[in-house]
Amino acid sequence: MEDLKRPKYWAKACAELSARDEVMAGLMARFPDGMLGTRGEPMVTLMRSVVGQQISVRAAASIWARFEALVGVPFTAERVLASTEEEVRACGFSGGKVKYVRGIASGFLDGTVHPGLWDGMADEAVIAELVKLPGIGRWTAEMFLMFCLMRPDVISEGDIGLVKGFKKEYGHLYEDFDPAEKLAMSGPHLKLWQKRMMVVGEGWKPYRTVASWYLWRSLDPEEVAY
Repeated sequence: MEDLKRPKYWAKACAELSARDEVMAGLMARFPDGMLGTRGEPMVTLMRSVVGQQISVRAAASIWARFEALVGVPFTAERVLASTEEEVRACGFSGGKVKYVRGIASGFLDGTVHPGLWDGMADEAVIAELVKLPGIGRWTAEMFLMFCLMRPDVISEGDIGLVKGFKKEYGHLYEDFDPAEKLAMSGPHLKLWQKRMMVVGEGWKPYRTVASWYLWRSLDPEEVAY
């Protein structure tokens, strides 16, 4: 994988998590070489998150490559806004996503968000600022905290992939539950798995980001970076 900025807390977090959680220890043994990484570009990270919403990783990468070629270097908010809506849409964007990326660019220019202050802000304060941008909901803001700011203790209850990873790796702990319930991942059953994950996740503090990363890796052999 390309050269990315990596979190300094990773080794310490892995040592602590593996010592107190056998499942985590097993995951770390299966994926010994990877770790969270970021390109460290806040506006780009948010735009890439929007581009990837509800489409495959491969499709998102293709669209983003065309968008980068359109905007050019340096990739700035001003250059994004200099591109017409028609040009952006021709890269493969839906009409809504065109408005989202342009709105994000505007937000970085007009002071809606203050990236220079984020390092000193609590997680929830950053989320409250980010969700003011078009197309950015809580899930995207949580992904941003993890994959761009590399905050160590973030977990996304609403991330279905994360819940699936938890069910896959921790499901054996619930042998006494009804078999149909164990198999289901929708409606009330999904909510049960979300609740179980959050309860178990209390034991991952203060490194829930690290635990989440390994659960995602259990489903996808490729590392994801924004």
